[in-house]
Amino acid sequence: MIPAEQIDAAVAKVADQLNERYRGRTPIFLGVLSGSFLFLSDLVRKVTFDSQMAFIKISSYSGTQSSGQVTQQLDVDFDIEGRDIIIVEDIVETGHSMNYLLAHLRAKNPASIAICTLFFKPEKFLYEYPIDYVALSIGNEFIVGYGLDYNQLGRNLKDIYVIDE
Repeated sequence: MIPAEQIDAAVAKVADQLNERYRGRTPIFLGVLSGSFLFLSDLVRKVTFDSQMAFIKISSYSGTQSSGQVTQQLDVDFDIEGRDIIIVEDIVETGHSMNYLLAHLRAKNPASIAICTLFFKPEKFLYEYPIDYVALSIGNEFIVGYGLDYNQLGRNLKDIYVIDE
């Protein structure tokens, strides 16, 4: 569906936008595991400002369907109060997971929170909060590759593929 070269160009575009906003600041990139690891890795190598990195693990999927229930397995292990946070996600669909994460992080009093996603499915999104940085908007296909998986398989693929069931 999407070749690696197109993904790389989209990541570079987002990095340029982040470079503009965060020049002279030191935000924390908060990678949402497991899907965001490739996107985050490529993204931080394209930004030109100093930053820190942390990871959080939440999930709501089983197979190709969201359960609607968000569970958290890993949290930020240092104080983020007063800091700029850039959440880095592989894909935002309904927004349930991000809604959970925003509430969780706001309770820790960061200076700001921005959402940066590789893929966004605007037709499925159910919330009003903004998605600040979107590399690529897509339809309702279930995709794998570049960190995204189907039952933990396919993350290693350099291109994006559609799963047909």
